[in-house]
Amino acid sequence: MASYSDSIDIAASPEAAFDALSHLENMGRFSPENTGGEWRKGATGPAVGASFKGTNAQGKTTWTTNVVVSDYDPPHVFAFDVNVGPFKVSHWSFRVEPSTLGCRVTEQWIDRRSAFAKKFGKTGIDDRESYTRESIRTTLENLRAFLEQ
Repeated sequence: MASYSDSIDIAASPEAAFDALSHLENMGRFSPENTGGEWRKGATGPAVGASFKGTNAQGKTTWTTNVVVSDYDPPHVFAFDVNVGPFKVSHWSFRVEPSTLGCRVTEQWIDRRSAFAKKFGKTGIDDRESYTRESIRTTLENLRAFLEQ
């Protein structure tokens, strides 16, 4: 199972960073692939067990995912599991901690796809692991630019 994490220091409070990360409508501002999402099954915001439909795009290819919040501890941890239908895709987490600059945000990705899904799941990306490394860095830098503006 592949995994990767990266961190960035941001001149903002942990609360401001956490608030930005835990609102679905913001993710499209930060991520080069995720375009946001909508809460489902009665959920109106993040909480452990809350479900949302994630929306994604890569060029002309678009897809949705079923997502369940697995950890929600403001302003420290926001984590969720991503599935497509009955198939596990990934686990994402954002951890926020105070730093001398303001806060440090760590984004982690764990690839939970089966060998079959890795071979036949089409999102327009041939090397998902390399792409995700770059995507995480882009997301963190965009978050920093947003919070430090």
